[in-house]
Amino acid sequence: MRLPISYPCLLLKLLLVWLCLPTPAEAQTTRQPTPDQIAQSIGRKKQKISKMLGADISFLPQLEARGIKFSDKGQQKDAIEILKDHGFNYVRLRLFHNPAADSGYSPQKGFCDLAHTQQMAARAKKAGMKLLLDFHYSDTWADPQKQFKPEAWKDLHGAQLEQAVHDYTRDVLLSLQAQGTPPDMVQVGNEINHGLLWPDGDIHSADSVARLDNLAGLLKAGVSAVRETTPQSLIMMHIALGGQNEQSRYWLDNMFARGVTCDVIGQSYYPKWHRTLPDLQRNLTDLAARYPQDVVVVEYSELKREVNDIAFSLPGNKGKGTFIWEPLNTWEQIFDKEGKANELLPIYDEVSKKHKVK
Repeated sequence: MRLPISYPCLLLKLLLVWLCLPTPAEAQTTRQPTPDQIAQSIGRKKQKISKMLGADISFLPQLEARGIKFSDKGQQKDAIEILKDHGFNYVRLRLFHNPAADSGYSPQKGFCDLAHTQQMAARAKKAGMKLLLDFHYSDTWADPQKQFKPEAWKDLHGAQLEQAVHDYTRDVLLSLQAQGTPPDMVQVGNEINHGLLWPDGDIHSADSVARLDNLAGLLKAGVSAVRETTPQSLIMMHIALGGQNEQSRYWLDNMFARGVTCDVIGQSYYPKWHRTLPDLQRNLTDLAARYPQDVVVVEYSELKREVNDIAFSLPGNKGKGTFIWEPLNTWEQIFDKEGKANELLPIYDEVSKKHKVK
């Protein structure tokens, strides 16, 4: 018996609904809320987002502990001040839950814990820089290949884990606000396209669709804490899919459909993993047109001029800039191993002037 053409189409649509995915037609027609509607729904005034030329320099205390001194044109100076001299206006800092644990990022020493982050936040603000705080929600590195729970949360699940995310986020932000250095922007998770706080928020395994709700619940708990504690802080969702448009849309559509809110979409872009520059441009251009949020390349290292040209030139002035990852000592760094500025640093004089970063 031959089925009517409409019957298999109906089955396909029902299957897509069951999977919590938009149908092709819905993907084209579903309207995302405007920035004004988002601001109204969360009871906050819409913020104007300025251009960002940032650097993740979380390694700085470790480098200084080794005795490295930074200099530019023969003049020794605080690395933060040197970056500011060359057009940077934002510092990004990663935060681990308990990095001093034996299985943590920095056993016994605790680099990138709250105390070190407070000290670095104070230095950045004193230099007149803005601050992006990057919550890893782990005792060690969190990225698409690993999102380990903090040891203290290993037995927490469901509502208890969501509450832990909320309370920890709140307490960190209150501590920064108490010393007069609230972050200007907050990442609720780091490179979370495969989820966070595995296994509860893991969306990269075979049964990952079932955990999309879990991930959304964890993100909403973190977002809620930011909105309640430092409502002036912008919120970023950070995925590592710089040149991968289909995967970017899948993640963002699913999270926004489940009530996750943010002000900025952050992307990582490393050519080794995230395709070509034209792919990056196509993806960011589509995201800027599709969603109300502004877009930032929040991690990159190579192709400095090219990445910045793309990031600052999206339609509708939706491209707000970049954050180079660990330029003091990693990958295509802008200082040598002795802390002396090299020939790559002046690129940022060009970038800041060309794109009118203040």
